[in-house]
Amino acid sequence: MTSARTARLAYKPVGLVLGMAASAVSAATFRQVWRRIGGTDQAPDARDPNRDWVEVVLAAVLHGAIYAGLRAAVERAGAAGVGRAVGAWPTHFTD
Repeated sequence: MTSARTARLAYKPVGLVLGMAASAVSAATFRQVWRRIGGTDQAPDARDPNRDWVEVVLAAVLHGAIYAGLRAAVERAGAAGVGRAVGAWPTHFTD
């Protein structure tokens, strides 16, 4: 088994756990940020007729940016850790 393949196999469970952790942290982070920006504890629902377009779209864009940024940072750190442990980065390329 090549070291690249070993790295990919080693990263699978690590990536799964890190992905769940990133999701939970990003949700908590978004709630805190929205509480400061939006002044409410809950982000607007896109189907709520009492919320305006700007507020709904801003909340969605902010939520997506926080999620994507944290997920990328966590995945990068996980890949680096597996790379150091196994000797090769867990790439998506086939052998």
